[in-house]
Amino acid sequence: MKSVRTGLSRRDLMALAGTLAAAGSVAPAQTTDAPKVLRISFRTAETGFDPAQINDLYSRSVTPHIFEGLYTYDHLARPYKIKPLTAEGMPVSSADFKVWTVKLKPGIFFADDPAFGGKKRELVAQDYVYSFKRFFDPALKSPAYNGLKEDGFLGLEALRNDALMNKRPFDYDREVEGITALDRYTLRFSLARSRPRFLYSLAGGDLFGAVAREVVERYRDDIMAHPVGTGPFVLKQWRRTSLIVLERNPTYRERFYDAEPNADDAEGHALVQRFKGRRLPLLDRVEVSIIEQSQPRWLAFLNGEIDLIDPVPPDLARAAVPNAKLAPNLAKQGIKAHSIVNSDVGFTYFNMKDPLIGGLGPDKVALRRAICLGLDIQAEIRIRNGQSIAAQSPVVPNTYGYDPDFRSENSEYSPAKANALLDLFGYLDRNGDGWREMPDGSPLILEIGTQSDEFQRQLDDLRRKNLTVIGIKVNLRTQQWAENLKSARAGKLMVWTLASSAASPDGFGSLARLYGPQALSQNFAQFKLNELDRIYERMNEMPDSPQRLALFREINKLAVAYAPYKYHTHRIYVDLTQPWLIGYRRPLFWQESWQYLDVDESKRPVR
Repeated sequence: MKSVRTGLSRRDLMALAGTLAAAGSVAPAQTTDAPKVLRISFRTAETGFDPAQINDLYSRSVTPHIFEGLYTYDHLARPYKIKPLTAEGMPVSSADFKVWTVKLKPGIFFADDPAFGGKKRELVAQDYVYSFKRFFDPALKSPAYNGLKEDGFLGLEALRNDALMNKRPFDYDREVEGITALDRYTLRFSLARSRPRFLYSLAGGDLFGAVAREVVERYRDDIMAHPVGTGPFVLKQWRRTSLIVLERNPTYRERFYDAEPNADDAEGHALVQRFKGRRLPLLDRVEVSIIEQSQPRWLAFLNGEIDLIDPVPPDLARAAVPNAKLAPNLAKQGIKAHSIVNSDVGFTYFNMKDPLIGGLGPDKVALRRAICLGLDIQAEIRIRNGQSIAAQSPVVPNTYGYDPDFRSENSEYSPAKANALLDLFGYLDRNGDGWREMPDGSPLILEIGTQSDEFQRQLDDLRRKNLTVIGIKVNLRTQQWAENLKSARAGKLMVWTLASSAASPDGFGSLARLYGPQALSQNFAQFKLNELDRIYERMNEMPDSPQRLALFREINKLAVAYAPYKYHTHRIYVDLTQPWLIGYRRPLFWQESWQYLDVDESKRPVR
């Protein structure tokens, strides 16, 4: 695919957009025997493709198409259905949910790679043992480590501590009870704590796909660029922050389209009728461009250079989906709209270790809550062209524990209350320059991380305007999103706004941002409250029940009281697909979907 970068002026771009949108027709068709190619774009650059070392959504959108977990989600079932992938059947757990046993399907092989010395390499239970151990290797600094640590794999934490204390390499050869290969195809997981929902971890192919030890040891520090798995695609080309190309894995096993949509899902049943029994992947190639600015990405879609825009950028929603309906000129071209309230939440975090904004004292809590009250979320939703609903808590829609009736005092927009709080706790304008100072007279300046794209600038302008009304001065620290993520993980940002999507059907995962031991992993704010941590740990061991739902509400109340985060919105995603893209459906709690998509190349315009 040619690079979608342009030197056109903004006026030229807008003129081209109008011309393309008004055309309503496509060029002559290609021949039907052309390779089936999916062309898409990411809004933000990837970081790499080693499951143990990544945590960003864009990298994790690629890895499950290369690596395979033990279980997967049905492509069409909603809200979800988990089924075996490399496992032979569903796992067997002990009555207390501490021991889980899984059998693998024999005859699954890794993609060919020089690391295997020209031999076919079968997937075995020991590969999953090795892959899970990698998350505990301190040398890798895995972002997923803290989450897995909570599951209490027996012996793995001791193995990690041995490497740390004795300053020696992690011992991958030492057997531990927590994850064991009972034989060539049988895995046993032994956990220190009851984990009724451990199956959700086993269904995470974006993180918990099998990695071969030979590959890691061959490529070592360059392993992020050499993903080798058992999945339907292989990495063919990677130009960092520019282009990612996957191609059909030529040695992929016989696996066939077999989805189970809901009984009332007419579109889903039509897809099953069309594709059932076809061998996966349906595509030959996937090309991913990195197009950070919304206008060039939109033009690329209008020009037929990308097959999917997911979602429509909020600043272009009025033109593409006015009043939440597909624009007539787009409908005439056969473009389709797919709308859903996404399982995500946008939030601003306050660094609880920062001397200005952090801490649990009443004055610091008052400052954070005043900032929350001073941010106008309804105005933000208008900037997003109505493609969001206000968030009241960290728990996201479509997950267990989400309460649409819960209301947070911090979600109210009230400059009057914000100003009263600040006055009460001594945040006053002592020198008459229009800006408040700290109670001790030192400057009160919020250092906020941000990005340079046009849409983010609109949000930054709103935020600066909102905080000016309550007398708080703002300095923006502009970096690439990936650089802000690195700074956040290192605890170097005072304030930053980002979003997070659910990785499982259980809303409990969203609460990890409030759990003390997850500091600098999911818990960007480094918030630590013993009372909340105890509730969190109790919830993790409880089966789903009314009692567990009540504890969701207790944690939500503590999040409101101490305000380490300001929760903004749950986004409404409207995805647009070209007429030649068939079978699209946005995943909810998982990332893999490309193998289920088809392209009718005869309908694609010739370039």
